[in-house]
Amino acid sequence: MRDAYERDDDRYAAEVETPPANDGAPDDAWLDELTPRQIVAELDKYIVGQQEAKKAVAIALRNRWRRQRVPEDLRDEIVPNNIILIGPTGVGKTEIARRLARLVGAPFVKVEASKFTEVGYVGRDVESMVRDLVDVAVNMVRTEREDEVYDLAQERAEERLLDLLLPPEPDGAFVAGPDGEVRDARSAEAARERRARTREKLRQMLRDGQLEERLVEVEVHQRPPLDNLMIPMGGEGVIDHSVLEMLQDMLPKRTKRRQVTVAEARRILVQDELDKLVNMDEVVDEALDRAEQMGIIFLDEIDKIVGERGTIGPDVSREGVQRDLLPIVEGSTVQTKYGMVRTDHILFIAAGAFHVAKPSDLIPELQGRFPIRVELHPLSEEDFVRILQEPKNALLRQYRELVAAEGAELEFTEDGVREIARIAALANERMENIGARRLHTVLTTLLEDLLFELPEANPGKIVIDAATVQAKLAHVVADEDLRRYIL
Repeated sequence: MRDAYERDDDRYAAEVETPPANDGAPDDAWLDELTPRQIVAELDKYIVGQQEAKKAVAIALRNRWRRQRVPEDLRDEIVPNNIILIGPTGVGKTEIARRLARLVGAPFVKVEASKFTEVGYVGRDVESMVRDLVDVAVNMVRTEREDEVYDLAQERAEERLLDLLLPPEPDGAFVAGPDGEVRDARSAEAARERRARTREKLRQMLRDGQLEERLVEVEVHQRPPLDNLMIPMGGEGVIDHSVLEMLQDMLPKRTKRRQVTVAEARRILVQDELDKLVNMDEVVDEALDRAEQMGIIFLDEIDKIVGERGTIGPDVSREGVQRDLLPIVEGSTVQTKYGMVRTDHILFIAAGAFHVAKPSDLIPELQGRFPIRVELHPLSEEDFVRILQEPKNALLRQYRELVAAEGAELEFTEDGVREIARIAALANERMENIGARRLHTVLTTLLEDLLFELPEANPGKIVIDAATVQAKLAHVVADEDLRRYIL
């Protein structure tokens, strides 16, 4: 009788299927130490115009780099120059702040000031934006650390997968045969070599993607949920992270065996190995420091919490929100589940249309914490032409790639682009001015039938010129009530 290691490797390989392999995603670079001119040049790749706003945020960002090189006795005294961006919706306020954060790998949170309410009113408390920022920072640092050890985690997961496909033999299995007879040293060594060859054969099949659909049984460890624990008032966002971990460690861990495909087992095992390799204490320490020193909080719709003084009713809450925001912007310590966070050096960028109110209507104390005010210009028809074509993520390029996915080619002529921009500008004049967002709605209406019929039609090459745009959108241009067609 042959032992378990003398199986036919080729017959074993014939039992499995061969789905295609999958490659990983490219790495993202973390840019550092950029000059203001370089920062503006990077922002120019995604945002058209608004040079004053780009210049202001570039200087604010560079000042952070400069502050790190100031003597320690003066470093803490230098506070960030918070900024108010004033302009109508859709002109690039949010995009400038978001791209700035991505450029330098800084934690970034966008919050709407109108979602906050004074203590005692229904709504979110202002400290929640700092806790959200810390959550973003922790996820960011953890992802970076996981990327550093991902190859090692894959190697370990591969070894564990091989153990599942070819379970290891107990001690003494190579000395005693399947019938209990005692082997000599040469037989035991031959058995080991056969097993090693089988394991390497499986390893190659695994790397070639031939075992992706094979079923294996994995053991999944589940941390007990905190739903049934008595969490103090304030919820998980306030209670310390170490206390939460201690509470979870005190509860018995649940182990569950699941039968999954090799592809799913690899994902589970890689994540399990990453959890072992990444030191979360170090991640939290770095994340807290990054949130304090590099964090950017974008306060949108700040004009919505500005009301006339002396009024009664709902407007009373607006000034209360400003007073609640003041200590956070001024510099205070906020308790999060990962520890205490100081907000002294977090950069706050506020934005609002200020159609009704003015920045000077903010309470004086809050005005003083936003010393830089930049007005963004409304977008013109010529700006729309540039926005459609110039940015790296331009809308026309996005639609070209979407159509290319169906095997067709989409081309916009110069007069077609200008006609799209003209109709978008006209729509903004006749109804609410929503800036560049109007281009989304115009293009959606223009290409709706094309995108619907594309899979069956397979037209090859589609050319969108001015005549095509006018024919498709004639009913929209002619109708005074554009709300029927463009929201």
